[in-house]
Amino acid sequence: MSIFSRLSDIINSNISSLLDKAENPEKMIRMVIQEMEETLVEVRSGTAKVIAEKKTLERRAQQLHRQADSWQEKAELAMSRDREDLAKAALVEKSTVTNTIVALESELQKLDETLEKLSGEIEQLQSKLNDARARQKTIVMRSTATQSRVDVSRQLHSYNIDNAMSKFEYYEKKIDLMEGQVDSFNLERKGLDNEFEELARQEKIEQELQAIKSKLNK
Repeated sequence: MSIFSRLSDIINSNISSLLDKAENPEKMIRMVIQEMEETLVEVRSGTAKVIAEKKTLERRAQQLHRQADSWQEKAELAMSRDREDLAKAALVEKSTVTNTIVALESELQKLDETLEKLSGEIEQLQSKLNDARARQKTIVMRSTATQSRVDVSRQLHSYNIDNAMSKFEYYEKKIDLMEGQVDSFNLERKGLDNEFEELARQEKIEQELQAIKSKLNK
């Protein structure tokens, strides 16, 4: 079933409202554009037929005008020859042709009104179509960007990344432990070195003290 059933439905439609209600705006805008394009082709085709019909009626009207002029000339010729009966008959024919001309001109006026209306509707439809095409580009860009964000989010929350992060945290903790062990070993070694340095310092002091005693005893 078509989205629109008549040309007026398209012209009076609210594209934004349609897209807001659509579950799949990208698909909806494609359908709207397709319907508009098909309707525009049909309306232009119909307009072409009306124009062709108008030209046919105009040619017919021109022929009838020539016939009316011809009957007028014949009536004048008959009167110049004192043939009033023929003149009257010619004027009757002219009257019949004139009535037909009046009917044709009425039809032509109606066709002009139809063409004017169609021209306005085509202009409105083309404007709607241009708007829909512009919106389509925006919707496609937004849809692509949104899908990219969804893909990235899905990857960020995927099992592989979560598993990799868990392993990273495990090895990070293991390295922290190893570094702690090294720091502990360095502290123990530094403490031992300090003890030996203290012994050496005490021994030097004792040696200096003995040297002073020896000097005094002399």
